[in-house]
Amino acid sequence: MNTSCQKQLPFSSLEITKQIIDLPDEISPQILISEKEYLELKWEVGYWQGMHKKALSREEALKIIIKEQGGQIRDLKNRLFGKKSEKKSSGKKEGGAKPTEPKRPRGQQPGSKGHGRTTRAYLPHVDESIDFSDVPKCSKCGTAYIRDESRESEIIEVEVKAHKRIIIRRCMKKDCSCKGVPNTITAPMPPKVIPKSPYGISIWEAVLLTKFHYCQPTNRLVNHYTELGLPISAGSITGGLKILKKLFQPVYDALYIQQMTEDRFHNDESGWKVFESVDGKIGNRWWLWVSRSVSVVFFQIAQGRGADVPVQHFKNIQHQKIIVICDRYSAYKSLAKQLPFIILAFCRAHVRRDFLDAARKYPDLQEWALYWVKKIGVLYHINNQRCKEFDQKFPIQWQSALFKTQHEKLVEKMDAMAEERDAFVDAYDPDTNLLAEVKYKILTSLQNHWKGLSVFVDHPEVPMDNNNAEGSISNPVTGRKNFYGSGSL
Repeated sequence: MNTSCQKQLPFSSLEITKQIIDLPDEISPQILISEKEYLELKWEVGYWQGMHKKALSREEALKIIIKEQGGQIRDLKNRLFGKKSEKKSSGKKEGGAKPTEPKRPRGQQPGSKGHGRTTRAYLPHVDESIDFSDVPKCSKCGTAYIRDESRESEIIEVEVKAHKRIIIRRCMKKDCSCKGVPNTITAPMPPKVIPKSPYGISIWEAVLLTKFHYCQPTNRLVNHYTELGLPISAGSITGGLKILKKLFQPVYDALYIQQMTEDRFHNDESGWKVFESVDGKIGNRWWLWVSRSVSVVFFQIAQGRGADVPVQHFKNIQHQKIIVICDRYSAYKSLAKQLPFIILAFCRAHVRRDFLDAARKYPDLQEWALYWVKKIGVLYHINNQRCKEFDQKFPIQWQSALFKTQHEKLVEKMDAMAEERDAFVDAYDPDTNLLAEVKYKILTSLQNHWKGLSVFVDHPEVPMDNNNAEGSISNPVTGRKNFYGSGSL
């Protein structure tokens, strides 16, 4: 390498010259390049910096998608394999240390005084006598025992067996010469549910109870009767049910008329299948609707899940204002718009479930979500204490001092919750991360439905949740799982 210093070429030069000049130690070496090469390198730097920014942006977007999909996977796993109830667990911890003190067993404790056997004096009894086959004698001297007072013991049995009722009807013949009257007459048959059916009331009672109360499929009842020696075809039961429907129609109509005189309702709906083709209906998915008032639980099966079903149900209401407790399904919101006399009270349990679902899907949100769940639990507790002091005969301003104390505390907690909710929603930045977006969606929903979620404050007779409707529809849902819906209209 030449040790002499070369003159640096100007950048305007078109020559491509590179030369590392040997300089003293205190001077750093330099690379001389042309202007064209300098511009090319500068362009490449900008290009790769831009590509790096795009890669980082793409990576952040993929991280958000992965986190969101991970939450969906956890949610779907919980729906498929998780608990179907929000009841608290028994306290067992997998892999944790065993408690030092043994857990108190359930039920009556050893050594405690019991209530004795339950007497069932109302049951009919059949006397049975048991005697010795031979006269017992003393084992030593051979003297025969003499008769003493008898002792009684009880054994409870349930005997179910099929039998035929032979109806012997008396016939009478006339003892006169009158014309225009029958020569013989026969005593009438006892009443039957279905006139031409060979099966009596007990059979149809069992059919109705097993199908609609115990939610057992028809085939199970048929097998049970076969075991009792009474084979009945499923077609006979199906045909009888079609006849019984006509008998129950007046009761059904009377229940609807009674319900239209009431002013507080719990509504819910669930899927139901009807395996019969209907013109204009695609598929066999129908919907089971329930409307529960104070004295009536009214079910109906409709082809759709739209607002037209509850609108048709409530169009004959007799009150100027009614309250419908429901979830946040859009059909109920449309119902309230079409029928202005309806006030919607939304279910707080569904709001609580929003936070629990968020905690399950995104573990990083667990602390935040449980914080809000605790706040909802406080509202439940205060409202329960308030309702204990509530007298439905008087308005809120005429209630007792204990009620007013709890009422003021409830209003204070509701206002504080609304302020905290609004503060987060107002300060939300759309450019923040996924977890902030999840919080925003939940609290925005809480804000949009706040009016319906606050109905219970001014109406203490209205529950905070829709458990009454969900409890009423749980029995048909059990039946849906057992016999898959309805075989016919």
